[in-house]
This record gives sequence, C-alpha cells and structure tokens, in this order.
Amino acid sequence: MKDSFKHQGLRQQLVKTIKKKGIKDEKVLNAIGKVPRHLFIDSGFLDHAYQDKPFPIAAGQTISQPFTVAYQTELLKVKSGDKILEIGTGSGYQAAVLIEMGARVYSIERQKALFKRTSKFLPKIGYHPKKLIFGDGYKGLPEEAPFDGIVVTAGAPYVPKPLLEQLKIGGRLVIPVGEHSQRMTVYIRTGEKEYDKKEYDYFRFVPLLEDKN
Repeated sequence: MKDSFKHQGLRQQLVKTIKKKGIKDEKVLNAIGKVPRHLFIDSGFLDHAYQDKPFPIAAGQTISQPFTVAYQTELLKVKSGDKILEIGTGSGYQAAVLIEMGARVYSIERQKALFKRTSKFLPKIGYHPKKLIFGDGYKGLPEEAPFDGIVVTAGAPYVPKPLLEQLKIGGRLVIPVGEHSQRMTVYIRTGEKEYDKKEYDYFRFVPLLEDKN
C-alpha cells in the first residue's frame, strides 16, 4: 500500500488536532506528520487511520492514540542521535516516530506474534531500529545501557528498578504508572542514586506484562 497525497493531507489534519490538544514540540509534530500510520493499522480500520484514536492490533494489544504517542515523545525531549529504549514495540508506530526524529531506537516486545510481525514490517517501510528484542520489558536491556531516554508504552503497576538504573545521568524515563488508569510519570536521573520525579496527566494503557518465570 502506498502513501498517497490523501494520506499525507489526513496526516496534516491529525497534526493540527494534536497541536490543538497541547503538543508544542515541532520535532514531534513533524514526525507525526511523516509516519504513515495507515500502514500500521489492520485493513478494517483503514478509513479511520488518521483519527486521534487507538485501534486494536494483534495479540490483544492496541496501537496508541497519536496524541498519547506525541505526549510521551514530547516528555522524552528527544534529540537527534539520542539512544532510546522503548518498552513495548507493539505495532512499531512509536518506534517509527522516534526514528523519524533521529533517535537510535532499541525496542523490547513481550508478545511473540507482534515481535515477529513488527521485526519484518518496520524495515519494509524504511524504518530501521538499532535492535528489536523479544523479551521482558521489566528487565530493560542492560547490555546496551545506558540510555538517553526510556519510554514505556504500556501501563506499569510499579516502576521497574532496572529501567531507572539503565538511564544515563540526565536521562529520562517516561512511564505510565498505575493499575486501572495510569499517571504519566517522568523520572530524570540526576546522580548515581538520585532521580527527580514529575507527574502529569492520567491515561489508560494495556498492562505491561511481566515474565514471572
């Protein structure tokens, strides 16, 4: 499927919508304006691809609402060349937005079916993460740490300690924390064992699954 002028026009409308909702970072808005979201969505929802809504994807997961993706990305404060760890690859849409912004993206997915699908799909449409991993997001990716930023794209009942430890000094963890609804929370590493914590708006995410084995 191609990226037509119609799709590009609909994307610009989407950018205007999320801008009105409060997203200010021009780099984030430009990235949302470039990533062809319709390619990430099951054919039954294609007509709605550029509405500001989440949609179901494989394995009982969702592709996040564009506003939510933009909100988390804005909180990450991504600079070109930043090394970013994403917990929850899902459809690959968030990873594509980060790559569009010049980030070096490492991403972990817990669902095998999604991992296989997205690993093949992203390079096909021109997005090349540094590494996609099938694994437990609660453990992070210690062998590639430290990271400039870590973004968690599912609801975490608590903040996994390994993720905090894998931040650079000055690095940022953006994580939705809570059981039924989640409060978007940012941790900024200020020292070896020191972190600043900031809390933002409430959202609803699918749960972040933990490997109990």
